[in-house]
Amino acid sequence: MSLSFVIGIGKQAMMVALMIAAPVLIASMAIGLLVSIFQAATQIQEQTLTFVPKVITVILVFLLMGSWMLKVLIQFVQTMFSNITLIVK
Repeated sequence: MSLSFVIGIGKQAMMVALMIAAPVLIASMAIGLLVSIFQAATQIQEQTLTFVPKVITVILVFLLMGSWMLKVLIQFVQTMFSNITLIVK
């Protein structure tokens, strides 16, 4: 097991983590920005106002993208299991 192999595994793991987290993070950041703009325009300074839209958005993103996220994660785990003989050597 060489150093480049370990670095490749780490890079692949980071890419999978980023691919899985990106849709949820981007959607919640966009909703947060929209609610912040709405709060600034209307001068409503309620701290809990952003909570409900973000939760609903995260749930919707998981419902829409959850199967793709799970497929990416399963593919990564299967790749790791198939390469376990290279790791153990």
